[in-house]
Amino acid sequence: MAEDLEEQSSGFDVSRYLGIVRRRHLQFLIPLFLGWALVWGASWVLPPRYESSTLILVEQPTMPKDYVTPNVNDDLQARMQSITQQILSRTRLLRIINAMNLYAGGGRKPPTPDDKVDHMRKDIEIELVKNARDTITAFNVSYTSRDPRLAQQVTSELTNLFINENLEVRQQESEDTTKFLEAQLESARKTLADQEDKIREFKGQHVGELPTQVGSNLQILAGLQSQLQTEEDALNTAKQQRVYLETLVNQYRSLQGSPKGEGGGALQGLPAVDAELDKLRAQLADLSSHYTDRHPDVRKVKEQIAKTEKIRDQLVADLKAKASAPQADPNAANATPDAAEMRDPSSPMVQLQGQLQANRVEIANREHSVADLKTKVVDYQARLNQEPVREQQLSDLTRGYDQSKANYDELLKKKNGSAMATSMELLQQGERFSIIDPPSLPLKPIFPNRLKFCGIGLGVGLALGALVAGAFEMMDDRIYDQKELQKLLPVAVISEIPAIVVEADERNERQRLWLGWAAAVFVSVTILLGSVFSFLRG
Repeated sequence: MAEDLEEQSSGFDVSRYLGIVRRRHLQFLIPLFLGWALVWGASWVLPPRYESSTLILVEQPTMPKDYVTPNVNDDLQARMQSITQQILSRTRLLRIINAMNLYAGGGRKPPTPDDKVDHMRKDIEIELVKNARDTITAFNVSYTSRDPRLAQQVTSELTNLFINENLEVRQQESEDTTKFLEAQLESARKTLADQEDKIREFKGQHVGELPTQVGSNLQILAGLQSQLQTEEDALNTAKQQRVYLETLVNQYRSLQGSPKGEGGGALQGLPAVDAELDKLRAQLADLSSHYTDRHPDVRKVKEQIAKTEKIRDQLVADLKAKASAPQADPNAANATPDAAEMRDPSSPMVQLQGQLQANRVEIANREHSVADLKTKVVDYQARLNQEPVREQQLSDLTRGYDQSKANYDELLKKKNGSAMATSMELLQQGERFSIIDPPSLPLKPIFPNRLKFCGIGLGVGLALGALVAGAFEMMDDRIYDQKELQKLLPVAVISEIPAIVVEADERNERQRLWLGWAAAVFVSVTILLGSVFSFLRG
């Protein structure tokens, strides 16, 4: 029972594995060295590949956005994707491949242009650099090639393409935005001009009926009504004057038609004339209390008074002349008085007839003026009645005009801002790419990484040595351990025969030992030197 516990506790037998190392060290070291040498040597046989890279900074616009607002897409990541797709397009890459004679190939079958393009796309790497706010601040462009100088040249060409393409894309987007706004502005201008023409045509068709002319129409209507009232008063006065003149003419004719010995007709006419004079003088007194002597109505009444007094004086003179004249044949006197009197311009009858004719003309003119004024009053009243309708119609037109004007002003403001932004882009004052680190000239290849290959070879050698040594140990049927021998015997061992060692065996054992140490030192030193050489030469 104690022996079973001892066997279970001693699961890892150090002496046994040390014995295996002493016996199989050469079978372990030789595969170890060969495996390492094979992998490490392959790193020097494989064609090296050099990577040249450059760092491009994304510079923000030098002009503050408060002064000039950019008119291009602010999404740099989307624009970078678009620029990358354009640069990595087949046409652009083939131009670089043909210019620098890339991927010429040395085999029997030369690569096709599509193969060259695919190969170059795999050799190009673009890495974005973002800050804590996930904003692109810079990006790396790298290219891998077997020739370090060629890698540097291609990287420089790709860098120039990125910088120039970004400028072209921003300038093109800015110009397209400005052209679009110009087209929209021209369309808005035409719409605004059409609205202005409609308003101008409407105002031309409805002159005097517009809402802005209500005040003037009311003033004109009030003036016309005042003129109409004045003209009607003047017409009434003229008609009264006509009646008065006709009465005088009839009385004078009756006076002239009576016999010379009879003065009753003249006597009957004098009271009428005196009554008219009293009436006119009363009217003059009333007007003088309101107006000055230069007022037209006052002057007119004075003229009528003067004419009436002249007629009265003439009647009085005629009466005196008839009273002192001898009696004549009444038939002869009655036959020619009117004719003789009508030929005398200073006769009262002629004056009365002229005044009556002038009064008739005045009445006709007054009636025409009254009719004309009534027509104008009706016209202006109709204009005032149409004003609410015209106001609504003009309001509809004005609303469309105001909307078009606001749209035009807004587009004009945007167009001016876009034109300023385009000028900024053309002057390269907007967002642009600048090189921080120029394309590097690689001194060490990125593939193969010989130091890494050295480590891989060491791991492969260790695995191969352990596999070979283990295989030799498993195929060896000899017993080297006392415990294994005791397991094979059916009885317990009660005595031991010491090993008989001859000088030749000791000499062979020492040679094997020195050979093992020499092999171990050689392998270790070689691997160490190979690692140092790989580190220094890359």
